[in-house]
Amino acid sequence: MKNTFVYALAGVLSLVCLAVEAQTMKIGHTRIDYILSLTPENKVITDLLTNQQKQTQTEINRLQQELQDKYALYQKGVAQMTDIIRKDRETELQGLQSRIQEFSRTSDEAIQNKYKQLIWPTVAKIQQAIDTVAKQNGYTHILSTGNTGAILYAPEETNITELVLKYLDITPGQNVGQPAKAPSPSTPAKRVAPKPAKKK
Repeated sequence: MKNTFVYALAGVLSLVCLAVEAQTMKIGHTRIDYILSLTPENKVITDLLTNQQKQTQTEINRLQQELQDKYALYQKGVAQMTDIIRKDRETELQGLQSRIQEFSRTSDEAIQNKYKQLIWPTVAKIQQAIDTVAKQNGYTHILSTGNTGAILYAPEETNITELVLKYLDITPGQNVGQPAKAPSPSTPAKRVAPKPAKKK
């Protein structure tokens, strides 16, 4: 009987503690990707990397054209080639194709890594602004409702995005709703595999 009373009392105290904790919690939400899209740094970085990506794509196009030209010459003269010359030309074409694919892959990785490196100070600045705004307004938790968030619903009155933008001295108007993102990958190299010549 005594144990039952103790358990019941413990249960009541737990409910009281949860109720008090719920009253002291103040949860807000924001979208870092949206805020980032409005920063002047994001536009500068995106323009810089987009230009770098265009240069990379130009080189890929040049290499692909070189591959297509050499493949056309291979097809035109393969019937008259000896086995040694044919194999040499095929090896050259396959090597050039592999070179294009490797160049495309490493270039994309370099651009993505450069973007992360350049954008990180801005993201850190935004996070610091969120921390400050949350503390100034008595929030205990700030949730992310952006593309990477898993929040399905959040009331608009707890949205601190405008407060964070004001703290960062950013006025919405440009690029509204355009989330920040790294430049898209380069166009993958087209596969041009030489076909072995038919033996007569």
